[in-house]
Amino acid sequence: MANLVETLTDATRQIGVGAAYGAPVEIDGASLVPVALVWSGFGGGNGNASSPGTSGQKIGAGDAGGEGFGGGGVSIPIGAYVTEGGKATFEPNLIALLAVSIPVIMTTGWALARFVRALKK
Repeated sequence: MANLVETLTDATRQIGVGAAYGAPVEIDGASLVPVALVWSGFGGGNGNASSPGTSGQKIGAGDAGGEGFGGGGVSIPIGAYVTEGGKATFEPNLIALLAVSIPVIMTTGWALARFVRALKK
C-alpha cells in the first residue's frame, strides 16, 4: 500500500501547474492560455487488522480486514490569459466565478443575520 501512495503522490506533483494552466491556443492573432482552479484529494486503507479470537493472525480482506482507496478532484475554469499586441491581460469567466461565489455570499449573509440577531438580544 505504501508504494501505491508514493506513486500517486509523485504523479500528483508532476501534474502541478499543468492542471491549472492549459496549452496556449491561437485565435485571430491572439494567444489564449486557459486558467482553472484545481484541487484534489486521495484516501487509502489497509488490511492488517486482527480479529478477536485469531491469536494475532492477520485476516484477509473478505474477513473484515479491509483494503480500500478513494480519490477525487475538481476543476473550475476561472478565465484565460489573453496576449494580444504584446500585452497580456486576464479575462475572467464570469459565470464560473459567480457560481463559485454563491456559497460564499450565502454563508456571509447567514452569518451576518445571526450576528445582528445576537446583537439585538
